[in-house]
Amino acid sequence: MSPDLSSAEFRKSSLSGTHDNCVEVATNLPGLVAVRDSKNPFGPALTFGASEWNAFIGDIKLGTFDY
Repeated sequence: MSPDLSSAEFRKSSLSGTHDNCVEVATNLPGLVAVRDSKNPFGPALTFGASEWNAFIGDIKLGTFDY
């Protein structure tokens, strides 16, 4: 079952400027983070647990993310 994202408030980085070739993130959902493609705002979104998302962002900031 997909989570209800109807109240998700998606935002993109202020560094994106006016470009629509970005990833948007919604962090206002309890315990959940949703990520979508800004070019397709009505398309699917990936969802992550808040702790998973925080670990991902932490690894990126530390430069230890290995994909």
